[in-house]
Amino acid sequence: MVAVAILRRELVVNKIACRIIGITAFAVLTGLGAFVRIPLPFSPVPVTLQTMFVLLSGAFLGQGFGMAAQVLYVTLGIAGLPIFSGAGSGLLYLSGPTGGYLFGFIVAGFLTAHLLRKTPDTVWAIFSRLLLADLVIFIFGLLWLKAIFGSTLSTLLLIGFVPFIPGDLIKTCVAAALYFRLKTRLKVIFG
Repeated sequence: MVAVAILRRELVVNKIACRIIGITAFAVLTGLGAFVRIPLPFSPVPVTLQTMFVLLSGAFLGQGFGMAAQVLYVTLGIAGLPIFSGAGSGLLYLSGPTGGYLFGFIVAGFLTAHLLRKTPDTVWAIFSRLLLADLVIFIFGLLWLKAIFGSTLSTLLLIGFVPFIPGDLIKTCVAAALYFRLKTRLKVIFG
């Protein structure tokens, strides 16, 4: 009986450690994704690899922990670590054109896991749910761009959404394939 209690306690500790490591790892990966940056001459928002890691954080870690990874990422950036796109940091960075997307990361980190909870076991179903979560990031980004620039909807779509469609389709495909291949193992690790 004592051995079972010790084993259960160790498993709980390991689950907690795995979750903490997972949250930290995805905050770091999201930050590293900001350094894979392609500036667009007609848009104040660059193409980055971040959205793939945001989607994977929610998919791999689950609702609260996926969101926690993105909250940690944004908090570290606000605290002064140069981990936002273009090595930006600080609270003032959030008032710039990418601020809405960063807030969208937090919501998408939560929403991704929620959408995947009862998803059929197909890559297409996973891809479609991840695409919805990715769309939420764009909605937050576009609303923020509207608040900053006050542009028309067509202008906002041209500078904050349309140029990102091909890249985000690819990133979402990669995220869906990774999640599909690893989901069984992830449940054991992050429970």
